[in-house]
Amino acid sequence: MSAPTPLLDFFKKGEVARDVRLLAAQGGLATRAHEQLAILVLLVDDADPEIRGIAGSTLDRIPIESLRKFLARSDVSVGLREFFADRGLFPDEIPAIEAEEPLVDSPEAAEEFDENEDRDTAVQRIARMGFTERLKAAVKGTREMRALLIRDPNKMIAAAVLSSPKLSEPEVEGIARMTNVSDEVLRIIGNNRAWTKNYGVLLGLVKNPKTPLAMSMNMMARLNDRDITQLSVDRNVPEPLRVAARKKVVSSTSGRS
Repeated sequence: MSAPTPLLDFFKKGEVARDVRLLAAQGGLATRAHEQLAILVLLVDDADPEIRGIAGSTLDRIPIESLRKFLARSDVSVGLREFFADRGLFPDEIPAIEAEEPLVDSPEAAEEFDENEDRDTAVQRIARMGFTERLKAAVKGTREMRALLIRDPNKMIAAAVLSSPKLSEPEVEGIARMTNVSDEVLRIIGNNRAWTKNYGVLLGLVKNPKTPLAMSMNMMARLNDRDITQLSVDRNVPEPLRVAARKKVVSSTSGRS
């Protein structure tokens, strides 16, 4: 699976309040298709009978043809295919286009987010929101909202931003450079191969002092010589990383002499 599933991880750990599980069961957490489907499948076995029933009904609302095409994708897990096979649904011969749009949304999802909304307006709107509203805004909101909510002190809100199908690669690159996000946000980005194929994301993580040191040290090997040289004198990065970069510069210089 190419995309991260940070929200799914909260559900798996049992760290999600009932109102949020109910929202997800209704399809209201319109995350990327992979994550949305995995959360719904998980909620079909929820301890709460109402949530189990609603999750099952939401799965039934997904158009069969769309689901069959999705299941034919090469990045769909065996577990998901087996779950639907038990329900008599099998992959199509032709897979769906590798898109990240959610497969279903809640019938009540009528709230609109204006992408032209300025930062001040976004700040004011978020300040009036409760937890569930912020969670929905993190997934469905505007770019300005995501830039604000990625720094939310609640880890689940920040994780929801990374689960948004609207999140673009340039946004991920910007987040990778932020020093006011949690190290968990940076860890999620760093563990995603698709995102770290982008050199800007990779460089942003390595130069970010909040990135877990072991991750930065490992990623440094993928930087070009110019950036490693700059890293070797960068006082904003942890000392062990700067020392390692300096050693690499010395080794590279001596190797050419």
